[in-house]
Amino acid sequence: MRFCGIDLHSNNSVVVITDEMDKVLASRRCPNDLSRIVAVLEPHKAELAGVVVESTYNWYWLVDGWMAAGYEVKLANTVAMKRYDGLKHSGDEDDAAHLAHLLRLGILPTGYIHPPSERGLRDLARKRIQLVRSRTQHVLAVENILARELGATLSSNAIKRLRIEQVDTLRLSADVALAVKSNVAVIEVLNREIERLEVCLLESAKLRPEYALLKSIPGIGEVLAIVIMLETGDISRFAQVGNFASYARCVDSAHYSNSKKKGAGNTKNGNAYLVWAFIEAANLARRFSDEARRFFDKKKTKTNSVVATKALAHKLARASYHILKEKQPFDVKRCFA
Repeated sequence: MRFCGIDLHSNNSVVVITDEMDKVLASRRCPNDLSRIVAVLEPHKAELAGVVVESTYNWYWLVDGWMAAGYEVKLANTVAMKRYDGLKHSGDEDDAAHLAHLLRLGILPTGYIHPPSERGLRDLARKRIQLVRSRTQHVLAVENILARELGATLSSNAIKRLRIEQVDTLRLSADVALAVKSNVAVIEVLNREIERLEVCLLESAKLRPEYALLKSIPGIGEVLAIVIMLETGDISRFAQVGNFASYARCVDSAHYSNSKKKGAGNTKNGNAYLVWAFIEAANLARRFSDEARRFFDKKKTKTNSVVATKALAHKLARASYHILKEKQPFDVKRCFA
């Protein structure tokens, strides 16, 4: 058997093929051209057990191309891999050979490869989040300007609806009014683009049974249901509810020895979009659900509002797992018993 590891960069890839004794049979640096990389693998295809590439920001084209060409592809989880710190020398060829080595031993930590048909819609939802965050920056900028100049400000929703011609009625100096108009102009563009993306997302999501099930959870509306559904993917890839809660960054990261905390792990290990969705859902749930509010208030008396919100988000994440796994709507008694 032969094993292939690839160290992927922005403009080139280092391809290393090894045998069962970790002997390097081929090592080549190729430009990021699928045909050139496949040409290196082709002589070894019959004996190739698999191909490994790290989960970097630009892996889509390479992994999809390999899978279309009939190769067994593994996406390495870079966070879960750690090489020996005492190495005196390490290079791209060594990194690629290490991936092949882990594949041969059967201890390669892998990441989930979303199907291309799902991935495009998921990335569209991520683009919406990016635009919403950008809009929030401009809204806050207008709030700060009005607070400085007038000693009062408008609500966030009012600023989102503000038109450029309405800025002149705020009694601001010419320079300050121009600054506000710049922010308002960007907000108007972002409003249109966000609405356009939401229409597309809703049309694609309404036909999916998972979408309706997630909407039964208090605090989870149309947008959050879409984000959770698309970021979760196939729920069967999580063996237990704890695995899903950890992936959603809703559990503490800590290392203990002799019942004493000795440090913390990588707190950012997991899905940043899922934790955002469940925190948003928790903030909404405690406003509109009596049971969620009681749970939040009880936690808050023992800790603080931040920890209580995270605890409520953890509850909603666990509920989402069981809902998607069992194909059953939300049960408030089961969640907040």
